[in-house]
Amino acid sequence: MSDKTFEQRFIDLLKTENDFVDDDTGELLRERIKRLAYDLDKDLIMLLLQDETVTEAFFEDIAGRSIFNNNKFVAYLNDVNFLDKSYTKFKNKIGLNIDGKYPQERGEVSLVWPYKDCVLEGGQTKEQQKQCEIFFNEMIAPDEINQMFEPKVFTNWKQHIPDEEDDVKEIKRENGIIRENLIIKGNNLIALHSLKKEFQGQVNMIYADPPYNTGGGNIFSYNNSFNHSTWLTFMKNRLEVAQDLLREDGIIVIAIDDAEMYYLGVLLDEVFGRNNKIGVVAIRHHPRGRTQSSFLSAVHEYALFYAKDITKITKDFRFDTHEVEEEESFIRAREDASPEKKPNYFYPIFYNPTTKEITLDEKGEGFVKILPENRNGMRTWQRKREVFLQKLKEKKIVVKENKCMYEIHWQIARKKNKAQTMWTDPRYDANHHGTIRLKKLFDGQTPFKHPKSIFTLLDIIKLTTDKNDIVLDFFAGSGTTGHAVLKLNKEDDGNRQFILIEQLEEHVAVCKKGLEKVMKQDSMNANFISCEMKAYNEAFMERIQSAESTDQLLEIWREMPRKSILNWYINPKAPEKAEAEFIALEELDKQKQELAKQLDKNQLYVNLSEIADETFEVSESDIQLNTDFYATNGDVDDE
Repeated sequence: MSDKTFEQRFIDLLKTENDFVDDDTGELLRERIKRLAYDLDKDLIMLLLQDETVTEAFFEDIAGRSIFNNNKFVAYLNDVNFLDKSYTKFKNKIGLNIDGKYPQERGEVSLVWPYKDCVLEGGQTKEQQKQCEIFFNEMIAPDEINQMFEPKVFTNWKQHIPDEEDDVKEIKRENGIIRENLIIKGNNLIALHSLKKEFQGQVNMIYADPPYNTGGGNIFSYNNSFNHSTWLTFMKNRLEVAQDLLREDGIIVIAIDDAEMYYLGVLLDEVFGRNNKIGVVAIRHHPRGRTQSSFLSAVHEYALFYAKDITKITKDFRFDTHEVEEEESFIRAREDASPEKKPNYFYPIFYNPTTKEITLDEKGEGFVKILPENRNGMRTWQRKREVFLQKLKEKKIVVKENKCMYEIHWQIARKKNKAQTMWTDPRYDANHHGTIRLKKLFDGQTPFKHPKSIFTLLDIIKLTTDKNDIVLDFFAGSGTTGHAVLKLNKEDDGNRQFILIEQLEEHVAVCKKGLEKVMKQDSMNANFISCEMKAYNEAFMERIQSAESTDQLLEIWREMPRKSILNWYINPKAPEKAEAEFIALEELDKQKQELAKQLDKNQLYVNLSEIADETFEVSESDIQLNTDFYATNGDVDDE
């Protein structure tokens, strides 16, 4: 029996093969050996079979044949320590371990689910809710994914100001960046990839209020009942491109409830990095609670804040939760604040209770003379005459009557408090400041269910943006984010820009009409541009969804082979037998699903690279506006 340990026999055996040894150090090339083991390399296996002890360790006898256990071999090669003759690979740590490394050593937390390595083709419409979702694998179908994510042609450009809508003539830029408020209609994943051409690394803040995946398909008009793994893929696809759009000091805020909050948090850790987590805010948005809850009545939801790079964040996350400034007495209270000691701070103030006029000039009838007197006798004012006059000019001076006496107060800015993780102010009530607000805008109608409180968005935007920042919302819904941006711009004389993306026509209409009304009612000097990705197969999808009879669907089906791109297995001639089978489905919903499946979802919209193709009938004005929109890249070929 050999005196060598198993480890020595193992190492000596591998070193007999020159290709396994580093010429300079004489050490084994472990990564090369592991790769060969995974490939079941014949020469490696023959070498290992030369030593009986090694064979017993890494081969299993199955039906009289020796089968190489390459996983066991690689695990030993990873664990063997060539210096420390240890009896165990586990040293001095207790904790979770993946592939021999602790999470801290790996620097990552990974959430795994079916179809994670895929791109979800489907959208958010109800028809797609009822059919099997289509996934493109990142390795197997890169061409399809690349084609899907190519920049698209935009059409139906309209300029909106408070009282009118007009065709767009030009797209304004500042320092090469588009500086227009935008509403874009179309699939938000595809639209986000189109925006990358112009806005990659330019967006300061992204807000997203995605489907909560609660299973309540009737609660939202778009698909809110993705199964768990499909929802995660849906979110991962969008978060990855959202990260590309953010500036290095940018922030993303995602609204969610507890149905997916825990998984979304881990997914955000993976995409943005656990170290870039800013925090999680619980918002009491439904004080009365959800009556349909089986057990606990939910009164809150969450907002998850993440940075693209937390080391670059300049925001201090402080804001005033009150809309008025504090008032303090303009009289000094200290004992040393006597007129004798500070004569420059002692002077009369004249006030007219009827006209509310305040002055330092001596006036006649109707004015009262006010001196800095309190229960301790005469004092001085807080500031000298010159400062008082400046505060008066700034409208910071307030006169109040108190028990037949007049008091002088001055307004000071409330000290900003660091934002907390629990927001319970009644202003966040989504019913009063969301649903009812929309009803007032739309003459008592309810065009959108469960909108956020305008104040929730206002405070999020206050915390995360400066006056000239770009704000993106790719689940625009009723357009509350746009409303909040316009309102905040008016409050602080800002020039923030919003970009809203929404797929459903009825929601886009709510966004446009609501913003127009807000601009008019509040006399805002603002405007926005609306456009949509030029539909190709998407036009047929919309016609299918709005069809009201089998005859209408048959007409669409007969037209589809000539004017759309179908999946490869569809017979474009639509023979009578196929039509009979189609009619035999009987239920209109099933017939719609069948037609929707036949359309190639990769061709929902016209690619920018095909803008000059006569097949797509892109107008000269659209060609020019797309040229302007994608100007920094020059990818439009209009020859």
